[in-house]
Amino acid sequence: MKVAEWQESYAIDSGIQSGANTVRDEDGEFTSTKHYTMTTTVTREEPDIDAQYTMTRAQRVRAAMFPETLEEGTTILSTQTDPAQMTNVQRLAEPSQMLKTAIIHLINYQDDAELATRAVPELTKLLNDEDQVVVSKAAQIVNQLTKKEASRRALMQSPQMVAAVVRAMQNTGDMETARATASILHNLSHQREGLLSIFKSGGIPALVRMLSSPMESVLFYAITTLHNLLLHQEGAKMAVRLADGLQKMVPLLKKSNPKFLAITTDCLQLLSYGNQESKLIILANGGPEGLVHIMRNYNYEKLLWTTSRVLKVLSVCPSNKPAIVEAGGMQALGKHLNGSSQRLMQNCLWTLRNLSDAATKQVGDFSGNVLVFPSKAAFTLSPSVLQEGMDSLLQVLVGLLSSDDLNMLTCATGILSNLTCNNAHNKTLVTQSNGVEALIHAILRATEKEDVTEPAVCALRHLTSRHQQAELAQNAVRRHYGIPAIVKLLNQPYWPVIKAVVGLIRNLALCPENQAPLRDAGAIPRLVNLLLKAHQDAQKHGSSNQQTYQDGVRMEEIVEGCTGALHILARDPANRAEIANMETIPLFVQLLYSPVDNVKRVAAGVLCELALDKPSAEAIDSEGASAPLMELLHSNNEGIATYAAAVLFRISEDKNTDYKKRVSVELTHSLFKHDPAAWEMAHNSVPMDGPYQDDMDPGFTGYGAFEGDMRMDGMEGNMMHDEYGGSMAYPGTMGYDRQAFNEA
Repeated sequence: MKVAEWQESYAIDSGIQSGANTVRDEDGEFTSTKHYTMTTTVTREEPDIDAQYTMTRAQRVRAAMFPETLEEGTTILSTQTDPAQMTNVQRLAEPSQMLKTAIIHLINYQDDAELATRAVPELTKLLNDEDQVVVSKAAQIVNQLTKKEASRRALMQSPQMVAAVVRAMQNTGDMETARATASILHNLSHQREGLLSIFKSGGIPALVRMLSSPMESVLFYAITTLHNLLLHQEGAKMAVRLADGLQKMVPLLKKSNPKFLAITTDCLQLLSYGNQESKLIILANGGPEGLVHIMRNYNYEKLLWTTSRVLKVLSVCPSNKPAIVEAGGMQALGKHLNGSSQRLMQNCLWTLRNLSDAATKQVGDFSGNVLVFPSKAAFTLSPSVLQEGMDSLLQVLVGLLSSDDLNMLTCATGILSNLTCNNAHNKTLVTQSNGVEALIHAILRATEKEDVTEPAVCALRHLTSRHQQAELAQNAVRRHYGIPAIVKLLNQPYWPVIKAVVGLIRNLALCPENQAPLRDAGAIPRLVNLLLKAHQDAQKHGSSNQQTYQDGVRMEEIVEGCTGALHILARDPANRAEIANMETIPLFVQLLYSPVDNVKRVAAGVLCELALDKPSAEAIDSEGASAPLMELLHSNNEGIATYAAAVLFRISEDKNTDYKKRVSVELTHSLFKHDPAAWEMAHNSVPMDGPYQDDMDPGFTGYGAFEGDMRMDGMEGNMMHDEYGGSMAYPGTMGYDRQAFNEA
């Protein structure tokens, strides 16, 4: 009755008689399917001026604000003198029309809510009917009701209604019923009350079941509803996992619709983040291959971003890592490092950083330039294409070293460090691509940022040893003025950086041209001071048989590293004299008693070099070195025994005949009993240490080694923040664990 009176008075349709719908547009505004326009009619005939001016102001206002009340053919004399400026009446017209429309919407909204509330009990009965035709018709009616907000809110407040929809979806074999019920749940999932109703009614298992539907619209409704639940409903993730949702979602990666795939991959990320079991389920169902395929073949930015986030989560899983690499993940991710999307580039970089240690092991070995590829990779890309992609990636990474973005530098240096670990081909390529110069400039720009300097120094350490271009890299560090900056890093308080720098200095000293610049930069006194400090710290805990760690670095590693670097520096006569003048010989002799073979070897090696000078040889003898050196002749380590023999020979040159004879007999019966020519070799030559081995210490799984190469392990991302896992350890004989990088 009220509606009829409204229409009679104002000639406005309430929507009840005409059936005009009230819908909510994308901006959240309500609009009506009926539209009203305000017109001003200006006739070319001369108007009746007197009649126009006899109209009252109220009449003119009503004519402007309610033009539908004017009689047909009525003309209004405009009072607008300037076309660029509206009159006051014109300014009032638009707000009044908006107010009128809002009132209509309120009337319609109340009507929709009342209609839905009255219909709920009957529709619930129909949805539970045994006749599937009745159920289908009821589902379609409910679906129409959920398209309007007022009726949708009324429906979601009825647990019986939502439960009936879920049961109908579970039990139906009819595609139209499945489509209608899936659409109902999809519409309800746009409000938190609807999500809770779906969750409490057991809707998640039913929706997971719908992921096997052959109808595309049902798939879309099911995956988007599950996505909303995963984002906003507490407990939904566990419910989806228990309903085998992951097993149903991973095969959907074979679909071709980019927007559908974007939602699916985001669901995978939400389910796998922080849950190892979910990561393994994704792996078992072929997830890495499907995700890499998307990264390689699609251009839709949102899809690439969501996919890279899943790969980032999986890249910290030891089982998923090799599978992603085998599928060509490094090359696929590398394709997007030059794009315009900053968020995609960042995700790809962090993922590459996490994968890079596995990529080093699987793409090639360190024994030469012959690359070894996993057999599983053959179904996607040939080995030649994979390596070509890796070469391109390395060159892009070298280019990224010029960035001023700290996150980008952190990732690029970390990836390069890992990819050059134990891989002669990659070392050579980076060296030829001006990688040494780029790394030095990165160090100079980020001297105080250990997250950059540590991997950058480790990458330089890899490039300066054990490949065909190693000598070129050693010289390049000097030519690009890197030696002073590198030596200066020994002053940093962060032990992982110090350890990496010590290893690099040792490699640089292998080049004779670098000996003087290292001395001029003050490398020797810094190394000696570090050696003394580390040895003292190690001695404090030596009696308790506990290893001393600082920042995750064992002090025994620093002792070995500094002694090894001084050993190589001592090959230069001027350096040798400086080392001896710092009264280091007593400490080196003491190190001969170390329980660590590597420490004994480097200590014997540096004494071997120092003994070339007669005063130093006498000092070594006076410190009582003969006794431990005699013991070391029986060592199973050939390097230790050889250095010990050489030192004994040099300190015995000025001894009497009986002493020389005793040394000769000892050597003959120990080190050289199977090799009569060995004594002559020890007499005439000094063992030459090359670069340290790159083998990973089996006790550690991550980033960094003194003489070998370093690897990093990683982090995974979430919608709001990122979680980082894994540890980093230097290969060889030394390793350390530390927390991975944090990302803002």
